[in-house]
Amino acid sequence: MIVNKETIAELAKENKRLDNRALTEFRQPILVETNISWTAEGSARVQIGETVVMAGVKLSLEKPYNDTPDEGGIMVNAELSPIASPEFESGPPSIKAVELARVVDRGIREAKAIDLKKLCLVPGEKAWFVIVDIISLNDGGNLLDVAGMAALAALKTARFPVVDPETGAIDYKQKTDKSLPLTKEPLPITIYKVNGVLLVDPTNEEEKAYEARLTVGSDAKGTISALQKGGEVPLSITEIGKMVDLALEKASFLRKELNKALKA
Repeated sequence: MIVNKETIAELAKENKRLDNRALTEFRQPILVETNISWTAEGSARVQIGETVVMAGVKLSLEKPYNDTPDEGGIMVNAELSPIASPEFESGPPSIKAVELARVVDRGIREAKAIDLKKLCLVPGEKAWFVIVDIISLNDGGNLLDVAGMAALAALKTARFPVVDPETGAIDYKQKTDKSLPLTKEPLPITIYKVNGVLLVDPTNEEEKAYEARLTVGSDAKGTISALQKGGEVPLSITEIGKMVDLALEKASFLRKELNKALKA
C-alpha cells in the first residue's frame, strides 16, 4: 500500500486507520514518568505511542508586572529538537514550536489553573514566576496533546525550592514539600478532521492529511478554558459541537491515565 494523503483520507472515510486503531482510540503505550530532572522544580516525561515529550518547571523570584503587582506569572516555552524529527531544525523557534507553546500556555492561563496571587510574596516587589519548558524527544504525531499532558504532570509534581529567610537567596539544590497552588488541571485534546471524519491522536502521516483540527482545553469538571483551531478548512457549528464532545470524553480518559501514573 502506498501511504499518502489520499490513502489516509480513503481509509478514514471507511472508519479505518493504517495502524488498525479505532478513530477515537489513542495509541499505546501511554506512559508518564515524573521527577526525571534534579535541576527542575518539577519534571515529567510523557509517551503516547511513538511520541515522547519532556516538560520541566522552573521557579524564579521576579518583580511582578506593573499591571498585576500582587500576582506572579507563568510562561511556556517549547523546543522542537532535531533529534525528535528530521523536519525540525536548530535555531529560533519555528512556527510549529511557537504554536505548541501558545496552545499549552493558553489552556493553563485561561483556566486560571494556578492561583497567581498566592505566588506573590511582596506586592510590587517580589513574586514567583513559573516557567514551563517543553522539549520534544520524538515526534510520532500529536505533539499538542502529549505536550499538554507533560506540562500538567510537571506542574502537579513541582515543589518550591528552599529560600533563605534572611538573605532571600534561593537554594535550587533543596526542595520544600510545598506544591504549586493549582486550582484546576487543564488538559488539551485535539480532534482532527480527515476527509470529513473525526479522529484523535494522529500519527505523523495522518497529521499531513488533516483538513482542520480543534484543540480543546478543559479541566476535570469538563469546563472548557481554551479553543484553538488549525487547518484551512472551516468548521460548522455542528462539527465544532461534535469535536468538543469527543475532546471532553478523551480528556477524561487521559486524565485517568495521568492520575493513575502519578499515584503509582
